Amino acid sequence: MAGAIASRMSFSSLKRKQPKTFTVRIVTMDAEMEFNCEMKWKGKDLFDLVCRTLGLRETWFFGLQYTIKDTVAWLKMDKKVLDHDVSKEEPVTFHFLAKFYPENAEEELVQEITQHLFFLQVKKQILDEKVYCPPEASVLLASYAVQAKYGDYDPSVHKRGFLAQEELLPKRVINLYQMTPEMWEERITAWYAEHRGRARDEAEMEYLKIAQDLEMYGVNYFAIRNKKGTELLLGVDALGLHIYDPENRLTPKISFPWNEIRNISYSDKEFTIKPLDKKIDVFKFNSSKLRVNKLILQLCIGNHDLFMRRRKADSLEVQQMKAQAREEKARKQMERQRLAREKQMREEAERTRDELERRLLQMKEEAAMANEALMRSEETADLLAEKAQITEEEAKLLAQKAAEAEQEMQRIKATAIRTEEEKRLMEQKVLEAEVLALKMAEESERRAKEADQLKQDLQEAREAERRAKQKLMEIATKPTYPPVNPIPAPLPPDIPSFNIIGDSLSFDFKDTDMKRLSMEIEKEKVEYMEKSKHLQEQLNELKTEIEALKLKERETALDILHNENSDRGGTSSKHNTIKKLTLQSAKSRVAFFEEL
Repeated sequence: MAGAIASRMSFSSLKRKQPKTFTVRIVTMDAEMEFNCEMKWKGKDLFDLVCRTLGLRETWFFGLQYTIKDTVAWLKMDKKVLDHDVSKEEPVTFHFLAKFYPENAEEELVQEITQHLFFLQVKKQILDEKVYCPPEASVLLASYAVQAKYGDYDPSVHKRGFLAQEELLPKRVINLYQMTPEMWEERITAWYAEHRGRARDEAEMEYLKIAQDLEMYGVNYFAIRNKKGTELLLGVDALGLHIYDPENRLTPKISFPWNEIRNISYSDKEFTIKPLDKKIDVFKFNSSKLRVNKLILQLCIGNHDLFMRRRKADSLEVQQMKAQAREEKARKQMERQRLAREKQMREEAERTRDELERRLLQMKEEAAMANEALMRSEETADLLAEKAQITEEEAKLLAQKAAEAEQEMQRIKATAIRTEEEKRLMEQKVLEAEVLALKMAEESERRAKEADQLKQDLQEAREAERRAKQKLMEIATKPTYPPVNPIPAPLPPDIPSFNIIGDSLSFDFKDTDMKRLSMEIEKEKVEYMEKSKHLQEQLNELKTEIEALKLKERETALDILHNENSDRGGTSSKHNTIKKLTLQSAKSRVAFFEEL
């Protein structure tokens, strides 16, 4: 009894010690996850758990987003999860998204998972038309998205209509032109075929390198008013703060890079920006809500920190990540080269096999033709021999008849004819016998010649038969196709070796690997410049090609603005545009902002 009571008490104490939990659903760009969180957990506890689950180390780009009354908010790391203004109905839902964007995706995004999450998020923003993308660039980006999903183009697999169910272009672009889905697919596939050899991560990075130069990429827009009450848009991104006309989100009127800003603060709905130069007056603006000011401040602080961090030496953690990424990239490159060599050798072996099979089939056909010719020669020889024998017998018979006629003539001549009539008749018979003998002699001679000709033909037929037999023997004694060596050629000595033992794979680097990799990187830079030029030419060509199919009345305000920028020669990069806007002094830009 005492033991039972003690057992129940122990169970009750354990039950009391178990922490209370609640369910959280995390939605990423391509998956959903659910976690049981303790009631006391702060935002950092949940965020770290999500990052560990994803295997993500570049955590500074991301955050957990939720919505409060149609306003976007981000989970604070130092605040309890349930203390945020979130729905208490379980599961509590957060979206794991990129909060801050890199200036240069290729240099800053190290992990493949980071690149993939950015690719999915930017792609969705373009398709949802939250980021404006010109039609020709949309087609190019779609081709890289297809390469990332389907791998290398194969006409036997990727047949017409294979993109019918894919969402690859913004609806604005599709509606702007009188083009069928088949026509769009044809143009996307033409570029897709040129991306052969690019792995998924490479195709996704090419997508980001093009997308990061779009005017609206990575910009968070907020409605503000200056001191005069003019309605404007504030843009916050990786480069700084930008002021836009509400009707033009593509080109800012003025910009303030992060290195010119000393302090940012807000009081209620008023936001204050203090320039680095203390001689310049602060400038202020008002937002619509206090909650929006909080969000602006979060984005400003985070982007400013990353801006300054990029301009310092990498931390030890980042250096290690980059070193690992370089080694992994080199390993993958070597692996792709090995696979490419094996594929090339396999294709060459298949071509050799096909060629040998073709030659074997040709030799079989030649042997069949030789056999048929031999049979015809044998039949012809038999017929000629039979005909020659008949002709020879006929000639002997004619010679015998000619001899008998000659004997008859001699007998008639020796016979005495007593009367003239008998004499005349006898002379007539002699004449007829002579004519008959002459004819028989001529016929005998002709038959003899014909017999000689037949003998000659028989000899030629037997010679042809002998040649046919000899050719058949040559074909029969020819060796079949040589065996294809299935053992791949040895790798060059400067290629790192792969040692496979059981299920493990070890990779050994040599000094020559890095030297060769450096040379290949330099080569890739040259090739990239050439491809960029070729790419711009292709974009211009596609733009010209589809211009005739454009429906002008369906152009959006952003389409018109983009075309005006292009007509004015506004083809410079986003970074160059911002630099041009900062050529004036900060003081004059602040004054310009106040007077807007």
